[in-house]
Amino acid sequence: MRELPMESATLTRPRPGAGWLARLQAVSASTWAKLGLGVLVLVALLGFLLYPTYPNYDSYYYLLWGRDLLHLHAPAFRVYRAPTEHPLALALGALLSLAGRSGDRLWVAMIIASYVALVAGLYRLGRLAFTPLVGAVAAILLLSRFQFAFLAARGYIDIPYLALVVWAAVLELERRRRGWPVLLLLAGAGLLRPEAWMLTGLYLVWCAWPEPWPARIRLAALAAVGPALWLGMDLAITGDPLYSLHSTSGLAADLGRATGVGNIPLATVQFLERLDRAPVVVAAVVGTVLALGLAPRRCVVPGALLAIGVATFFMVGIAGLSIIDRYLLVPSLMVMVFAAVGIAGWTMLEPGALRRAWAAAALLLVVYATGYTVLKVSLDNIDTELAFRRDSHRALTALLADTAVRRALACGPVSVPNHKLIPELRWLMDRGPDEIVARSDARARADRGDQALERRLASGIAIYPTGDAVFRQAIVDPGDAAIDQVPAASFDRVATTQYYAAYAHC
Repeated sequence: MRELPMESATLTRPRPGAGWLARLQAVSASTWAKLGLGVLVLVALLGFLLYPTYPNYDSYYYLLWGRDLLHLHAPAFRVYRAPTEHPLALALGALLSLAGRSGDRLWVAMIIASYVALVAGLYRLGRLAFTPLVGAVAAILLLSRFQFAFLAARGYIDIPYLALVVWAAVLELERRRRGWPVLLLLAGAGLLRPEAWMLTGLYLVWCAWPEPWPARIRLAALAAVGPALWLGMDLAITGDPLYSLHSTSGLAADLGRATGVGNIPLATVQFLERLDRAPVVVAAVVGTVLALGLAPRRCVVPGALLAIGVATFFMVGIAGLSIIDRYLLVPSLMVMVFAAVGIAGWTMLEPGALRRAWAAAALLLVVYATGYTVLKVSLDNIDTELAFRRDSHRALTALLADTAVRRALACGPVSVPNHKLIPELRWLMDRGPDEIVARSDARARADRGDQALERRLASGIAIYPTGDAVFRQAIVDPGDAAIDQVPAASFDRVATTQYYAAYAHC
């Protein structure tokens, strides 16, 4: 069986009087892609309106730090358990903070739009590298991995980062050694996550090698934008150009997260299985073998992204950073692409027995994977998680609007069990980093002999999560203790909402 050339499928006009199936087959792949994109945009818009979620912990800090920059104040990076700062995220936070309190919802809208762009990009990548059906299956696999949609609904910057990387790959597939447009997208990705720096450096070598020196220098300058701006920001604000690396490593140790290269091999397998699910990983193994045997040149771009992503994950372990599945998101997307090859790669073959056998085997795998997903995925859990994010934000907003709470704000700082609620409260209350503190931080400082913060918390407002919120926002890390969730005897309860209670002492 001969392999069909890329994008070779040509559709003929249906004969007069042909049935509906023939008419459907005559619709071009581009038309189906546009229709699918339109449906996806509509569903994303409805989801945004019907399930109003809010940014996650890290993203609220990007909004806060962006607001500081907008007001010409240096962002307070050195606060209790602050996330790693990301220059492009801070710039976006500054822009969206112009909308006031609505900035947090606009942030989520921006990330959801990035999710739509990511799905479209993965389709385009699969289509260009292999066939339109492979691209469609890869996009469907991404849509069926609900954790990616959940990251978008919670405003994680991983989603625009992935969209930038995938569309950079698409541009390279459209024209070999495309150069500055690809590097421009990778520079944006490198300002969101430093894992893009290795990808940028390797692409620079690939792209600049045949160029004369003036072109090499221009490309190198563009490739250096991400690292230069990141290091410059850290140096200007903290005095340490490697502050992001040092603070991230310190936070990993403080939260008791796994680190070290020794944990990487097993974590790679476990995380990819968690992100993609076992049937997709199996299909990807089969698809990779078939693609390498049938059309190795088509595997270059997705294969490179997969290999470089895994290598970057190993470097994360070497650097002593937290070993979390989010560092394997790019490889997990390429697993979906190769899984799509295993399912729909028969479209690369000319009609014949092998093509029919491959299609039949793929159909059996799809049936198995569908049953696996139905048994493993609980839509009720997803609905519960999204509803909690909506309701907890509303409950916190209602608590702060209570008259008794507003009166007690003059009595002292606001305290919370740990770091989880600090950025959201600061955003809602428009307060500085010293006005909302974590009781776990005060306890840790007192253990080291510094009791100044504990003395400050002798008066003011103490907020306590209740019900389900306790397990999500009160005692979630090894450094947290139940004692931080027990109201002091001198504090009186002044207000309660669905998920929170406020105690005050003046």
